[in-house]
Amino acid sequence: MNTVTLTPKAKPDLYLEVDNITPDRFAGKTNEEIAALHLYEGSTQHALGKFFDVAGSSGPTAAETKIVIKGDASRLKYIGMKMTAGEIVIEGNADMYVGAWMRGGKIQAKGNVEAFAGTGMKGGEIQIDGNAGNYLGSAYRGDWRGMAGGTIRVKGNAGSDTGYFMNGGTIIIGGNVDVHVATHAEGNGKIIIKGNAKSKVGGQMVGGEIYIFGDLEVPMPTFEYRKDVELEVDGTKAKFALFEGDTAERHPKRKGETIYGKIYMKY
Repeated sequence: MNTVTLTPKAKPDLYLEVDNITPDRFAGKTNEEIAALHLYEGSTQHALGKFFDVAGSSGPTAAETKIVIKGDASRLKYIGMKMTAGEIVIEGNADMYVGAWMRGGKIQAKGNVEAFAGTGMKGGEIQIDGNAGNYLGSAYRGDWRGMAGGTIRVKGNAGSDTGYFMNGGTIIIGGNVDVHVATHAEGNGKIIIKGNAKSKVGGQMVGGEIYIFGDLEVPMPTFEYRKDVELEVDGTKAKFALFEGDTAERHPKRKGETIYGKIYMKY
């Protein structure tokens, strides 16, 4: 795999929209052609080379192209947006919409990321070594199409509204999560919380699964206990209490059986 290294020249005054920083856009291009790709600072369009030094070389295809952002990316939005293959490594923090609507490939953020990482994601993998902001793996505001596939793994904590309108895929949070997990979730998405959760977990949930290893501060009253089960979740075997809901919502049926969202609480 060929590697293109982007080194920021200086911290921009405004946030940059860098949806062209993807293996799909870089593949098959010379460094000069990559530097000529556009980005936006506010409403003003600039060449990428105004803000970044470009080194290395791209591969002939997206799958053969790796991008390393070497330096502060905390003012960069839309890194890896709609990427289908290849790899991106962010060596520090990043702003909003990391991996938004991505379909394949892998993104690793070695620091923290802000809101809407993996929004509308359909495939691929996002690994966040720090903390994630609000609306992780969620739908865009005003939309109902949340994460539908792929995997997001966060080593630290996550903010509020994780998995909002989630329809598929897997989110694994190594630490704690804030309020409103899997609100309006449908389909077969899975959220694994290794730490603690606050409240409004599974509100208006129609389908999918939530696993909580730590404490749930305020359980939803519209989830009913069903039974205890022995499961292996993300490599850990444990006993869980299964709750189903949200019983205040309308639920579809499959072969005469009502489909509920499921919350598993570890003993």
